[in-house]
Amino acid sequence: MAALAIGPTYARAQKSAEACPRPSPGTAVPEPAEIHSQNGLLKVTFAFRRSVQPDGSVRYCYIAEDGSESPTLRVQPGDEVIFTLKNEIPADSAPAQERAHLHAMPGACAGGGMMSASATNLHFHGLAIPAVCHQDEVLTTSVLPSSPPYEYRFKIPADQPPGLYWYHPHLHGFTKRQVLGGASGALIVEGIERANPELAGLPERVLVIRDQDLLNPNAPPKPGAAVAPVVIDKDGDALNTGDGSGMPAKDISVNFVPVPYPNYEPAILRMKPKERQLWRVLNASAITYLNLQIVSNGTPQWMAVAALDGVPVNYKSGGKGVAWQIHVGIPPGGRAELVLAAPAQGEATLETRSVDTGFGGENDPVRPIATIVVSPDAPEPRSKLATSPEALPRPSLPWLGDVAPVRTRKLYFSETLQDPKDPKSPTTFFITVDGEQPAPFDPNSSTPNIVVRQGTVEDWIIENRSLELHDFHIHQIHFLLLERFGAPANEPFLRDTVNVPFWDGKTSKYPSVKLRMDFRELGAAGTFPYHCHLLEHEDGGMMGTIRVEPAENPAAQPTNLQPGTSSSQ
Repeated sequence: MAALAIGPTYARAQKSAEACPRPSPGTAVPEPAEIHSQNGLLKVTFAFRRSVQPDGSVRYCYIAEDGSESPTLRVQPGDEVIFTLKNEIPADSAPAQERAHLHAMPGACAGGGMMSASATNLHFHGLAIPAVCHQDEVLTTSVLPSSPPYEYRFKIPADQPPGLYWYHPHLHGFTKRQVLGGASGALIVEGIERANPELAGLPERVLVIRDQDLLNPNAPPKPGAAVAPVVIDKDGDALNTGDGSGMPAKDISVNFVPVPYPNYEPAILRMKPKERQLWRVLNASAITYLNLQIVSNGTPQWMAVAALDGVPVNYKSGGKGVAWQIHVGIPPGGRAELVLAAPAQGEATLETRSVDTGFGGENDPVRPIATIVVSPDAPEPRSKLATSPEALPRPSLPWLGDVAPVRTRKLYFSETLQDPKDPKSPTTFFITVDGEQPAPFDPNSSTPNIVVRQGTVEDWIIENRSLELHDFHIHQIHFLLLERFGAPANEPFLRDTVNVPFWDGKTSKYPSVKLRMDFRELGAAGTFPYHCHLLEHEDGGMMGTIRVEPAENPAAQPTNLQPGTSSSQ
């Protein structure tokens, strides 16, 4: 059985008429409920719900059996996870324009592959588990309101790096809407202090930063704020101003406490004087980039980056080490685990700096997220890292940067108007293998864009031929960033998301990153997607699929399968 710990300030849906309750602006940041594995097993049942607000905005949420919303799941390497998902969205509740987007695939894992606004599924972002039915298959798994509860059953790999991962829906065509509505939660693989003993004994805090539609879209800027003309893009979002000012494309929240435009009343975080904590920060936004910093007395403070995208930054060396930064960029889908200290007295501010998303990107201006209030009676965070951890074994595979790739591929992001003569027509988004013709992702096709062999390593060059920033992500594996714009990156750690800078529309050479892709893990077998993690881009076609063929050595076949399934199911 799994042990459940509920924070006293966390809202419970079962005590409210609201299906997906949320805190008010300016309130204290609640700690998400936590569900811990016990005796090697994490067993949970979630209801997936939907709530239409008076202003027409839509909330989505995961509600655990005790009524808590989006609890943090905590597991150990090697644990078994049994996750039952019940879709409780009314089948006829979606607007007509949403119900019109339907497609189905033969041989689907669930629901006939029918992707509709009332369907859903789950993706376990960053985990190296197979992309097969009942594990982490998202291309044909569709849990319908009429479906029986759907069971996900998988093992956390014994060598999964300890750190922050997350769960969210990945239903093509509707992913943005469900994630933007709040359907997401953190998943922690325990043991980061085993990878880095410098972290031993630290209190830890989980901060899930989400975006949502603007609560006050027609409000003028706050008096005294920098004024920029509001230009709205085809999706109805504020277009990038390029100078860090203006109305944002979306509001953001921290653990569901909204920080709405234009006043940006920050949430409240309480800490003891000079207290050091490990903050596990997830950017669960659908389209919003973050560039976080802590400001005290007008001065940005140093933060120690302990892990990115679930992997400790010292994972190569297997010893001590953090990366000191005064600001940390986190793209949508990315995670950063940060060690920071509270001021001796007074307050500090957690804020996001502006992010220049390009001429065609949405606006992500400077804005506060939370006020850090220092007081001796501040409550202790619920969780604390082990004080005397056993050292984590060194990785069994050679460091990815030392492995020669079997080939180099080039892919590129691009966009086009559906009607080139109408600047207001919808945009189609592409990620294309160089040499092929750009085409949006076809959910009815079973032919992968790329085929590789399990056990190999490849280098991929990702170009951006569009006028807005894109965020490359691939399921099931991590990669090493080798180069930006052809210059060495010198990063001794791994990622599963990375920004690809926008093109200025003038230079003859497109911006690019070079990545070393790791297909050596057993969990890499199967067919799974790569895409831009700005979810309106993914929904709009900026996704491809890769099939990882089983290794020629039978001993390297996937063993992480549910009884009765196979890697071809």
